[in-house]
Amino acid sequence: MSHDCSQPTIPDGIYPFDARGVARRLRHAAIFGALDSLHPGEIMRFCNDHDPLPLLAQIQHRYGPRVQAAYLAREAGHVVIDFLVTTH
Repeated sequence: MSHDCSQPTIPDGIYPFDARGVARRLRHAAIFGALDSLHPGEIMRFCNDHDPLPLLAQIQHRYGPRVQAAYLAREAGHVVIDFLVTTH
């Protein structure tokens, strides 16, 4: 299933974050800031042009089980991941 990162209507509680528009040197700090602002049960829908494996490791280290990642799309040039914030 393909997901369009520019989709204008996103359900409540899902917040889009298109990393492609953020300068590389600011990207991880912006992502952590976005995740820090979410409440339990909310989702950040992350869009990128590559699979962010180092970022995923950093998120796991920083947040542990409080942030869960689920791929919606994992194709060359198009990656969409939902980051769910939990209460753990």
